[in-house]
Amino acid sequence: MERIFLDNAATTPLDATVLEAMTEVMRNDFGNPSSIHAEGRKARSLIEAARKTVANVLNCSIGEVFFTSGGTEANNMALKNSVRDLGVTRVISSPLEHHCVLHSLDAIRLTGTAKVEMVAIDVLGHVDLEDLRRLLAASDEKTLVSLMHSNNEIGNLLPLQEVADICAEYDALFHCDTVQTMGYFPIDLEQTRISFLSGSAHKFYGPKGIGFVYINSDNIIKPYLDGGAQERNMRGGTENLYGIVGLARALELAVRERDARRAKMEDVRGYLIERLRATYPEVRFNGDPDRSHYKVLSASFPESPKGDLLLMNLDMAGISASGGSACSSGIDVGSHVVGHLHPDSKRHTIRFSFSHHNTREQVDYVVERLGGML
Repeated sequence: MERIFLDNAATTPLDATVLEAMTEVMRNDFGNPSSIHAEGRKARSLIEAARKTVANVLNCSIGEVFFTSGGTEANNMALKNSVRDLGVTRVISSPLEHHCVLHSLDAIRLTGTAKVEMVAIDVLGHVDLEDLRRLLAASDEKTLVSLMHSNNEIGNLLPLQEVADICAEYDALFHCDTVQTMGYFPIDLEQTRISFLSGSAHKFYGPKGIGFVYINSDNIIKPYLDGGAQERNMRGGTENLYGIVGLARALELAVRERDARRAKMEDVRGYLIERLRATYPEVRFNGDPDRSHYKVLSASFPESPKGDLLLMNLDMAGISASGGSACSSGIDVGSHVVGHLHPDSKRHTIRFSFSHHNTREQVDYVVERLGGML
């Protein structure tokens, strides 16, 4: 059997039609988008067409979409610039955020320009919305709330509209990391009040090294990267033209095929839950599988002598999965998310994350091979 890739929360395979669109640009459209001659104008038109695609998907203005190197830059930009440029002196976040958010908050805290407070998390890993209300009501300071739409390790979903409404009620800015949900769930920024939002192409079958940040037009910030007038003076540096084209094509496909892709992933995920429960009665699922992303399933198994080699043995069997975020390090260091929810547990965690390419036959193979590894 060919290798089975079940680590799609870390990255997704590049869609063939996206590669074709990118290759076409690499071959024929080499102009610098800032140049005024024909080649430059053609490159600029491709970027603006891609920007329009993103804006249409989000139902926002094209002037509110800025291309970045990925979700990490977009999140850094939103957090650090809101403190630097918008007078934010307090940030409310959660201990389960992606490391690019948590480390950015650490950097902000060290500057002394803003304090950071963490909202409570319930036993299933959901944000305690009453505690969020309590924190917002406790101070009149200019506040930014930063919470991810779907946790990248356990999949729990944030009630996006409810959180946006709470932030609006208390006049707080709202930054949402939607890297895991972009292209998978509809987001309408005309209906849902969000100040900053981030996306990354390689999570929805596009290329690595390209993403975007949405900045609500009410929030006027200065450039994050200085150096030129690119991205409406918001991000210096020659644009990643073929990456931008690939992002737009991938997002367009993800939205068009969203329902069909979701049906396939939900079927495979549900089948894996069913097979694991039937085969390994002591299996548990981290987070709240009933209120989580259909792309992610975090399973834990009892402590065993073989458990520390579980991911390595899966890899040797041709199965790619993970124990936590791919951004932690080059080796498996466990999950800070699962560690927060179950601090004293010695159980072994595997994060399975799916694409529409996965099948029930692959699930059968995975469950069978797990038998000799636990």
